[in-house]
Amino acid sequence: MERWGALLDAWHRRPTEAWAPGGESLAVADARIRAGLRDTLGRLVAHQQPRSTDPSRLVGGRHDPDGPWSIVVAHDGAFKVVLLTLLDLPLERFWAFPFAVCAITVVEFVDGAARLRTHNLTEHLAPLLEERAQEVSEERERLGAL
Repeated sequence: MERWGALLDAWHRRPTEAWAPGGESLAVADARIRAGLRDTLGRLVAHQQPRSTDPSRLVGGRHDPDGPWSIVVAHDGAFKVVLLTLLDLPLERFWAFPFAVCAITVVEFVDGAARLRTHNLTEHLAPLLEERAQEVSEERERLGAL
């Protein structure tokens, strides 16, 4: 904050106009992420005749629970761009979706449109937190700490 406070403030207020020194702009990241998203979605619908190459619109009909699916792992910034793209929101809304570390977000496609089914789930991490708390408690007991 001391060195880059003004830049961080600008990044939070106007994410399409400010970015880290030496980093990529949100527009450049958007282009790169959209290309990867198009590829991923294209693989999911390879068996269908595409009606659109727009990544905010997945071709296909009603939701098929037995249909193809994919898991995507990335940094939260990339996922923010993915959600904005799929939900047809502008990049200026970059900060609209929080992402916890290792959280799960599910997007499904119904009648060709993206639907945010669940977002930012972290319940699966609870055993890890409990395990760490137990380790800390045992360490305190071993050391005689309160």
